[in-house]
Amino acid sequence: MNGKINIEVVYALPDEQTLFKQQLPEGATVAEAIRLCGVLDKHPEVEIFASKLGIFGKLVKADAVLRDRDRVEIYRPLLADPKEVRRKRAEEGRAMKKGGGDA
Repeated sequence: MNGKINIEVVYALPDEQTLFKQQLPEGATVAEAIRLCGVLDKHPEVEIFASKLGIFGKLVKADAVLRDRDRVEIYRPLLADPKEVRRKRAEEGRAMKKGGGDA
């Protein structure tokens, strides 16, 4: 190998997905890839050490070392807790069944 690796960094908003391709030296970390790829220029709201990060869907820390052809993913915080949403939906369903309604 030539001492370089090719990686991708992806960040998605509800209406826009951004993909950055870059070449880094072997031994580069997830944090270095994010700093160098340009995502912080386009999306300054991204906080490397506060955001959840992954490689191909598996959570990793910012200091994880990358391998050739890895895809770094920057995850946004959830707007609602999925468990809480399901609980509320279940409660609403029970309330509708009990009420009988006007048919």
